[in-house]
This record gives sequence, structure tokens and C-alpha cells, in this order.
Amino acid sequence: MGKSYVKGQGSSCTITVDVVPSVQKTELGKVNEWRGALQVKVAARAREGEANEELIRFLAEKLGVSRDSVRILKGGTSKHKTLCIHAPKEKVEKLLGVGRC
Repeated sequence: MGKSYVKGQGSSCTITVDVVPSVQKTELGKVNEWRGALQVKVAARAREGEANEELIRFLAEKLGVSRDSVRILKGGTSKHKTLCIHAPKEKVEKLLGVGRC
């Protein structure tokens, strides 16, 4: 079994994602168990923070939290990112579908 892309930290958790920018539709992709990351495809260009904004908007909507509850901790200019989500780990795992391959 590979690494989990969701790690709990009290009432918050962190998730590791690999972002694929400039696609037709923003959606969840596959889990890369070896990297411990969830692929997220975003319909925005990786230019001037557009893909980051779309990533935050999409995850906040998917998880039912405010945009302020989703924050990029690492990888602001990289496709590989770590985000802090102000929601319990169990909720995030359920709504993002941990273990989907």
C-alpha cells in the first residue's frame, strides 16, 4: 500500500496534490499512491496564479468549506503542492474519495 495523500492534524488536515493545468474541465484525477498525491486537473493556465486560484475554488466547493479554509502551504509555483484544509481528515477523505485508483 502506498502513501496517503491526506494527513490529519486536529480539526485540520493537509493534502498533497499534483496539479495538471490547462485542461478542458476542472476535476479530480487519479491517486498516485507512490507519490502520495491526488491528481487535480484544473481548467486554468499555470500563469499569474490562475491555476492556484482555480484549485482553491474547486477544492473549497468540493469539500463544502470557504475558500479561506483552503491554503497552499508548499509548492505555490510547482505542480506538486501541499495544502492545508480547515476540515476534519475524515470529511476530506470521504468527499475526495481516498483510495480511488
